[in-house]
Amino acid sequence: MTGPHLDVLRTRSEFFDACIASAVEYLRELWPDDLAGVHFEVAQVPAGDPGPQGVDRWRISIPERRVVLYRLPIERLAHLHRDDEWHRRSFIESCVFRAVAELLGKDPWDIAPERYRHF
Repeated sequence: MTGPHLDVLRTRSEFFDACIASAVEYLRELWPDDLAGVHFEVAQVPAGDPGPQGVDRWRISIPERRVVLYRLPIERLAHLHRDDEWHRRSFIESCVFRAVAELLGKDPWDIAPERYRHF
């Protein structure tokens, strides 16, 4: 329910999807040729057991040109020093930037120098 004096509520999932979409759009503008044909997906959790590095936040497939971001590990394992919307958005964006950097074989600072914030 909402009204003229109440903010429209947005679910965590909707917020996450909006952050991903915004970061992807930004990166596609910066790297149109490199990201042409790359598919981005959001999944709840990675399949299988955690690996030696822990729970994956994303998975890339270079041959398929695909990036899959895992919402629950990104949201729940963030350990932010301030849990507010700006910090959550920044962390989600940093995961997108790091995943894309891994896909392209670049440093995250190189793909989004004005916006990348390492957590």
